[in-house]
Amino acid sequence: MPRIRFLPFEVEVETAKDETVLHAAMRVGVHINASCGGAGGCNKCRVFLEEGKARGEALPEGGFKACTLIPETDLVVRVPVESYLDRRALLRTPKRRATAWLSRTEFRAIQPEPAFRRLYLELHPPDLSDNLPDLRRLKQALKEILGEEPEAEWDLLRSLPYTLREDNFRVTVGIYHHPERRIPVIRRVSPGRREGGLAVAIDVGTTTLCLELLDLTTGEVLAETSDYNPQISYGEDVISRIEFARREGGLRTLSEKVRERLGELIEELCQKAERAVEEIDHISVAGNTVMTHLLLELEPRFLRESPYVPVAAFYPPAPAEALKLPAGPGAMVEFSPCVASYVGGDIVSGVVATGFFAEEPLTLFIDIGTNGEIVVGNKDFLACASCSAGPAFEGGGIKHGMRATVGAIEAVHINPITYEPMILTIGGRKPKGICGSGIIALLASLFLTGLIDRSGKYRRDLDHPRIREGRYGWEYVLVFAEDSATGEDIVFTEADIDNLIRAKGAMFAGCQTLLESVGLSVENLERVILAGNFGSYLDLEQAITIGLLPDLPRDRFYFVGNSSLLGARLMALSTAYRSRAVQVARMMTHFELSAHPGYMDYYLSALFLPHTDIELFPSVKEKLED
Repeated sequence: MPRIRFLPFEVEVETAKDETVLHAAMRVGVHINASCGGAGGCNKCRVFLEEGKARGEALPEGGFKACTLIPETDLVVRVPVESYLDRRALLRTPKRRATAWLSRTEFRAIQPEPAFRRLYLELHPPDLSDNLPDLRRLKQALKEILGEEPEAEWDLLRSLPYTLREDNFRVTVGIYHHPERRIPVIRRVSPGRREGGLAVAIDVGTTTLCLELLDLTTGEVLAETSDYNPQISYGEDVISRIEFARREGGLRTLSEKVRERLGELIEELCQKAERAVEEIDHISVAGNTVMTHLLLELEPRFLRESPYVPVAAFYPPAPAEALKLPAGPGAMVEFSPCVASYVGGDIVSGVVATGFFAEEPLTLFIDIGTNGEIVVGNKDFLACASCSAGPAFEGGGIKHGMRATVGAIEAVHINPITYEPMILTIGGRKPKGICGSGIIALLASLFLTGLIDRSGKYRRDLDHPRIREGRYGWEYVLVFAEDSATGEDIVFTEADIDNLIRAKGAMFAGCQTLLESVGLSVENLERVILAGNFGSYLDLEQAITIGLLPDLPRDRFYFVGNSSLLGARLMALSTAYRSRAVQVARMMTHFELSAHPGYMDYYLSALFLPHTDIELFPSVKEKLED
């Protein structure tokens, strides 16, 4: 069968009969942008045929769609720079970090009370006058400390007699406090004194994986790391991954890929901290409902089909070894509970981390992304919803959109007189495309300079080289070909603007609908919390200018960054926070926005800049009048 060599990675693979270039790339871990998961709808999976013969759909701007390209001979295929993933972009310091939230809350000093504890025991060795069975001897000693007799895992019995006698009945016992059992469980017995104990907090995001290594004695973060979720190669959003999971072997592939990468990142954390993997006693995971299902290899199909039912909302803990995650013997993995198919453990974790569920001020919690999640409430109630904003905030559905990786344009300002742009790219490299924060900045700047009207249409009366009618309609040339890393003009089309307006309209309409569902309005909000990695780089004024966020006094807004990871950390360190996660999940009332009779009216009204009703955005109105 034909072979494919992928440049510039120098990776080769033998293809199967009628296998596409995209599918072959997926098998060997070569990333090619494919936001539709290979369905042929996004036109993002462009590759260039350097050598060989193949059949497939050519793109007007050059190259072929990898999802249609089938080799007829051996091929040399070049993957363009816009498909490259660079971890350095993830490791850069965000404008706002979730840990900043700790400085204003009760969480300032976290006293570790982990689910997994190490207890050192010096047992009296047996003799003829005291010949209790080994397990009974161990349990009695533990009862004196714990106040109750623990259970023991059956497989512990095989090694117990040897372990006890290795250091003359001096042992360190690992006790696990199971969230669904009243009685603690003996998970590990080790000879001698074993100090310390580590935990790993994990946020499994659709795009990124973020991890922290924690000291269970002090609560200190010893190391942190992040990387792209390898499932990206099989679909850039949750819907395309659900579809991929329906293929033969697809679910297992997605599960194995993410678990394999998590294992590598856990080992990387330990190397950074100069600690042994065997010291890890506990792993705490927060992720959206789809990501958690895929990690656990649970059928995700029914999350997408009405009535949108997850396999479970409260996930039983799993042994780390069962998930093939590196950790010490007996280590357990716990998962933040979810609320609904599209309001997951990451949102529950974020609500726990910010603590507003236990406070008086009426708070709106927003995680902006492909699937925007919204929670409103306080200590008296919590209501939540999700709205399908689409992938525009992450560069999807935008002609030159891309993830926030090195070379992505992340900030834009247009001179109101010359209409010339000033741009900043991640890593200070030549621009490859534009990421979410840059897209919002560009739209806001185009609007405030008058280059587009409130419906998002370009002015046709301007004679300017950057505003032109291109192959895909009217567009603004942000970067000319000679200045870009791709050798092509980077443009922002009216179709791109439409996609972004629909995305921001869905988010704002979702907020209005959820508030109305509980008898409230935007004016009642005392606090707005913006969560998620995207929120860490979002410019508040620009987001309000385009109508993404409500026009409220700016001191009511709080940026917390990756609150999902922060919540996972708190739950790893303290069983009290684990209990709070259960409390939060049970407090939340989920509203299905599509079933609300007023949602579509709110949505249609939001399909203008900033909104059909400009009075809802007084500060934007003032800017336009100036």
